[in-house]
Amino acid sequence: MTDQAIALPPEPIRNSDAVAGQWKLIWRRFCRHRLALAAGVVIFLIYLVALFAEVLAPVSSQTYDSRYTYAPPQQLRFAGYDTAGRFHPLYVNGYSMKVDPIALSRTYVPDPAVVIPVGFFVKGEPYRLWGLFDLDRHLIGPAEAGKPFYLFGADRLGRDVFSRTVHGTRISMSVGLIGVAISLILGIILGGISGLYGGWVDDVIQRSIELINSIPTIPLWMGLAAAVPISADPILVYLWITVILSLIGWTDLARVVRGRFLSLKTEDFVIAAHLDGCSRMRIIWRHMVPSFMSHIIASVTLAIPTMILAETALSFLGIGLRPPVVSWGVLLQEAQNILAVSSAPWLFLPGLAVIVTVLALNFLGDGLRDAADPYEY
Repeated sequence: MTDQAIALPPEPIRNSDAVAGQWKLIWRRFCRHRLALAAGVVIFLIYLVALFAEVLAPVSSQTYDSRYTYAPPQQLRFAGYDTAGRFHPLYVNGYSMKVDPIALSRTYVPDPAVVIPVGFFVKGEPYRLWGLFDLDRHLIGPAEAGKPFYLFGADRLGRDVFSRTVHGTRISMSVGLIGVAISLILGIILGGISGLYGGWVDDVIQRSIELINSIPTIPLWMGLAAAVPISADPILVYLWITVILSLIGWTDLARVVRGRFLSLKTEDFVIAAHLDGCSRMRIIWRHMVPSFMSHIIASVTLAIPTMILAETALSFLGIGLRPPVVSWGVLLQEAQNILAVSSAPWLFLPGLAVIVTVLALNFLGDGLRDAADPYEY
């Protein structure tokens, strides 16, 4: 028997992407999208602010001091000394008030001679975190309780705009999240039924979508919001506004889901699942919906900023959430006067929170949409 080299099979290519699961591939591609990753961190921090609003805000949203109406924002300063020569690593300057002898109006200007020490986790107003824990520590605030501390300035009643913006984050972000969750459920169920069954069921659902989309958005919002009694409880108004936005926002997603169901129900893997004895619900949720998850993710992430802007617009027009509920829209509604435009522009700072949130959500949606198709390069 002659010696003969035996040809060994080639070494298999070790490509981790070839054996990785769907969600692992999605995560890997999302991590390569730096802008979307940064936006995701921003959104995570914003929801942390909403979750711990009482801890992060120096005072409650309703605390006021009439001595500092329309006080301008105070600048945080580092490493300074007061008049007694004591060193303070972090402080703000107090105010000096001037009275216009003609208009009899008060104006506040920073007074470098007045030093207000600022600390972290300082003792301040007591509050009940999540309705469970009685606490009195705030992340940042004046070392001596009662001293003026207005990082975003004060409004017409002397309320801290920064604290109200922090508290408004909870309402505005939860409206978007809950509203999109309801719209997602309605869109997938009604769109799936429309595309899967067809016939008169499809006609009824599609004509309903066309009817809703044919009505101008603002008049429709105004009509539905007008149905909420003025004397209704603020929590009830909040729930109604969430439902109103959800009932309008499900139509686009339903049409996307319907189109995908129409194209997928004749695919080989769906027919194979039918022949294998899978139930209709299992085919929908285990086979059809995951196949166009990228469309759902894109629709959901882009719908959240739409919900936030809708709530802001409703509250700004005075037909949405109303005081004492605090949201970004309510804060902007209180700033729509000539005095705010001319003398107190810091009242529009809650609008900056809206802009940052909407941009971050759009960047996050773009990254998730691209990452949900990990096999497309």
